[in-house]
Amino acid sequence: MLKGRNLIDIKDVTKEELNEIFDLADKIISDPDKFSHICDGKILATLFYEPSTRTRLSFETAMLRLGGRVIGFSEPNSTSVSKGETIADTIRIISCYADVVAMRHPKEGAPKVASMYSKIPVINAGDGGHQHPTQTLADLLTIRSIKGSLSNLKIGCCGDLKFGRTVHSLIKAMSMYENNSFTLISPQELKVPDYIKREMGKNNIKYMETKKLEEVIGDLDILYMTRVQRERFFNEEEYIRLKDSYVLDKDKMENSGKNMIILHPLPRVNEIAYEVDDDPRACYFKQAKYGMYAREALIMKLLGMDK
Repeated sequence: MLKGRNLIDIKDVTKEELNEIFDLADKIISDPDKFSHICDGKILATLFYEPSTRTRLSFETAMLRLGGRVIGFSEPNSTSVSKGETIADTIRIISCYADVVAMRHPKEGAPKVASMYSKIPVINAGDGGHQHPTQTLADLLTIRSIKGSLSNLKIGCCGDLKFGRTVHSLIKAMSMYENNSFTLISPQELKVPDYIKREMGKNNIKYMETKKLEEVIGDLDILYMTRVQRERFFNEEEYIRLKDSYVLDKDKMENSGKNMIILHPLPRVNEIAYEVDDDPRACYFKQAKYGMYAREALIMKLLGMDK
């Protein structure tokens, strides 16, 4: 039962609860009109302290498609935050106005702090380089819909694995399902944090690390590309040196399996060449649409409207 709960970390939900969310999302996909008034009278607040296109608009569209309404901000400098208002006070106020909150913040742990003071469910829409659980819902729903299963998969994660919050959440979630293994592809400076690797080791998840995409792409069922995130770097020279570490193009795709799928949380910079977009294995735009359905299902679950 997810009603009234928060989603801060993907591990806040069990595998069974994830499957319930995906089953509900499948029903929404098959008959969207049936759910078009399910959240009449309900309000979602989107508190985005950091730039976003897909996540914010996906949340807002999800609520509108369910018949609900949306309030919030995408520019914190236009709010009382610029006057020094704390997250605790902001969330206390928003709890008076809305029924559920989606928050993105550049500081790791900010949505967790908000959940401690909120009277309504708080959804982490991305906190710094830490977690992004609803992107993971989008990722898993995409994989399940296209691959037919969330088990027995070889998953390659490529790019910025140090600051890539989507990768951290994806590894945690896919580790719940049977017989998945990971190939972690990154420069030395952008390797997956040790705490993620310790968790994988504790759960007996098979993984390997490499710097070369070309050597492993042929063995993968899923290639999860990420951009090198300029906003996470304190040193511009370091960013420039690493930003073009991996570029997926047609030549590299020739070495991949015919059933491999490419995912990307977007936005991309130049890590996937535009020529790859026409490849039937490129699923990142489908992934963005699946994200809307996953968030519709999540909102319904947290508000207890799924019955």
